[in-house]
Amino acid sequence: MVWRLDKRPVFPDPRDAEPSGLIAVGGDLSVPRLVAAYRSGIFPWTATPITWWSPDPRGVLEINDLHISRSLHRTLRQERFQVTFDRDFPAVIAGCAAAPREEGATWISPAFQKAYLELHRSGLAHSVEVWSGSDLVGGVYGVSIGGFFAGESMFHRQSDASKVGLVRLVGWLKTRGFVLFDTQMVTPVTGALGAREIPRDAYLTRLRQAVDLPVTFASVEPPGG
Repeated sequence: MVWRLDKRPVFPDPRDAEPSGLIAVGGDLSVPRLVAAYRSGIFPWTATPITWWSPDPRGVLEINDLHISRSLHRTLRQERFQVTFDRDFPAVIAGCAAAPREEGATWISPAFQKAYLELHRSGLAHSVEVWSGSDLVGGVYGVSIGGFFAGESMFHRQSDASKVGLVRLVGWLKTRGFVLFDTQMVTPVTGALGAREIPRDAYLTRLRQAVDLPVTFASVEPPGG
């Protein structure tokens, strides 16, 4: 069953989703609605109309089991890039929106960018910037609640830039006590770093535990620069 949302920031049980993962349509992209969605194991994917999803299985990147290839280790040792957190969220989400995609047009519409910028101003959405000198060459953005982080999208303009940002992000989450990194689905990039699929029921159990942890992302420079 696909639910049609009203003005209330509430969601149905994600286990009622269609086999595709679609659970609801409608509503809005307000901060209260987005927070309720992520706490329920649901995320938005399109803006016209707004669609809400909870796929089974669910992609996760285990914070304590990150896989770094030899070539990526070499890139990290070379220190070709500098990494910052929350320095330029608008530029990162715009970079993700502009990144070429095999499936065609991006889902990160202007409405999405505006909504997640509001979530960033609320302290719940964060960006990772990857720099080569003064040039922004890659980035990642996502949403954090308690010890839960949902990676939304990434982009790169130089080889390995987004991977370096993701590695630094995982390291930072580990130092802060985060326990769940949601990738929603497993892509070639996240799969190479160790992302895997788990049943939705297992994901929801871990999500309930993670969102109530007394930890915060804290917008500061990551260790190692």
